[in-house]
Amino acid sequence: MRHSRLAKRHTSRGIALIEALVGILIFSIGILGLVGLQASMTRAQSAAKYRADAAYLASEIIGVMWVDKPNLASYVTSSGSACTYARCADWIAKVASGLPQGGSQLSVVTTSGVVGLTVTWSVANEGTRSYVLNTTIQ
Repeated sequence: MRHSRLAKRHTSRGIALIEALVGILIFSIGILGLVGLQASMTRAQSAAKYRADAAYLASEIIGVMWVDKPNLASYVTSSGSACTYARCADWIAKVASGLPQGGSQLSVVTTSGVVGLTVTWSVANEGTRSYVLNTTIQ
């Protein structure tokens, strides 16, 4: 009888170690999942910040254009050429410094006051994004 007790004790000694290893494995998988979730949330937060910054910058230049209606035609930019009007050039510099690889394009129809505005930015691994705003200034 005593011999069977010892045999039983020897077979159950490794169970606690196996349970501890399985517990550590499950805990490690959970921690890796949390790290992945954190990275995903950080990317989403950065993307949302850039969209909000682009919307703010677009609203800012539209507000400046409302105040400066007589010079509305001076805000026109085209791809490859910069705006030479001081207020427009300052805003373009602000876009370039405020957004990663930030760029902008403004088009104005002076007879009707229709303004087309595109703010673009580019983030590694996400590609180029843009914010488009069309409005009328009268």
